Amino acid sequence: MAKKNRKKDQNLPEGMSRRQAKLAARAAERAALEKDPRPYAGLQAEADLVALQEFVPSATTPLTVNGRQVLLGTVLPGAGAALVREGSGDILVGLQVQKRSHNPGRDLAYALNWAVQAQPGETLESTVANGSEPAIAELIDASANLDITVHDNFDWWTAEGDKVPFEFAQAVQQANDSIALTRRVTADVDGSAWWTNPGGGKAYIRWVRTDDEGALLAALARVAARGELHLGENTKFAGVFRTHGLIVPVFDLHETERDADSYNAELERVNQALSAEVANDAQLSADERRQLENIKSRQVTIR
Repeated sequence: MAKKNRKKDQNLPEGMSRRQAKLAARAAERAALEKDPRPYAGLQAEADLVALQEFVPSATTPLTVNGRQVLLGTVLPGAGAALVREGSGDILVGLQVQKRSHNPGRDLAYALNWAVQAQPGETLESTVANGSEPAIAELIDASANLDITVHDNFDWWTAEGDKVPFEFAQAVQQANDSIALTRRVTADVDGSAWWTNPGGGKAYIRWVRTDDEGALLAALARVAARGELHLGENTKFAGVFRTHGLIVPVFDLHETERDADSYNAELERVNQALSAEVANDAQLSADERRQLENIKSRQVTIR
């Protein structure tokens, strides 16, 4: 009769048989592969994090992670995940990375957790979470807003006084030359609104909102059916993005020289109309249904 492998049994979680341990491991693997419908849900900064990850070219915000100061940026050199500067020990973590999973909230938690334990000079290329990371709400204050600084360049990639190799300086300059002018709109509205002028004769406002998807789409259709879904003269509603479980209305702006905050009053008017309609559960009229189908047919999903 075969002898029981006691050594293997000693490595099992307390109170579990080998079969139970295998089932638990498989369940954990399945959970790691599941996509979080809203990766930043539960965070006060959800809309801002989505905007920084998907729409803003150059911006930074300070975070406190396990008592350590971290600078969270839109993108780091080479689109890496994190780095710790030699000398100063400054910790930088990026949101727009080359390698990530379908769960960006877990990936960010992984990068933050790695960064506060790393040594000066170390870098993290891949931010793909491996299951060892804590929940993101355990690393940052879930009730806090972000103190965002928008940059017109990527000079923040280097610390003041650092000797920068020629090749790296060239890379920074190339990035600076390609950046699209972007501003955060200061209107008192739900979510996070951003103005950008990429060139080409048209500017845009992208407005990340945290309402339920279905309710917001219906609200947009109702407001559009009344002819009120615009930001004033020489503007039009262009459609919506879907990303990270959120809907992002987009407006075309045909006056590229206008200041971003000159749209505040119109944005606040639309915000008030949408907020009222989000709570409206009445059936859509025929015209509103046509508007809804039109919006859905033109939506773009960012994965």
